[in-house]
Amino acid sequence: MLDHVTLGVSDLEASKTFYDPILLILGVARLYREGKNFAGYGIGRKAFFWIGVKQPPITGMHVAFAAENRRLVDAFHAIALANGGRDNGKPGTRPQYHADYYGAFILDPDGHNIEAVCHNPSGATT
Repeated sequence: MLDHVTLGVSDLEASKTFYDPILLILGVARLYREGKNFAGYGIGRKAFFWIGVKQPPITGMHVAFAAENRRLVDAFHAIALANGGRDNGKPGTRPQYHADYYGAFILDPDGHNIEAVCHNPSGATT
């Protein structure tokens, strides 16, 4: 079981501007800041997703956040595009993974592949 993940970023302020709204739509808030170098996101008091300044940043990471429903996946994608993300896969089903896999992919300001995914069947209201 994973406890937390940290992504290297080149500009903490730009990355917080990107991540704050897209994670908040999924119920994940920025909880902590360690000086000018790190920010931690999570639920309750537990941060499980961290971003930290690393020069140069290591790109190519893929992180998928669970969404309760497909509407939140759509909102994640739209909010990410509005906050500097680049489309890397529009919201939709991915039957090659499984029949109910519904995801959207965004490249963050440093090129990390960030995904929101819902595994519930179409029409499920969880």
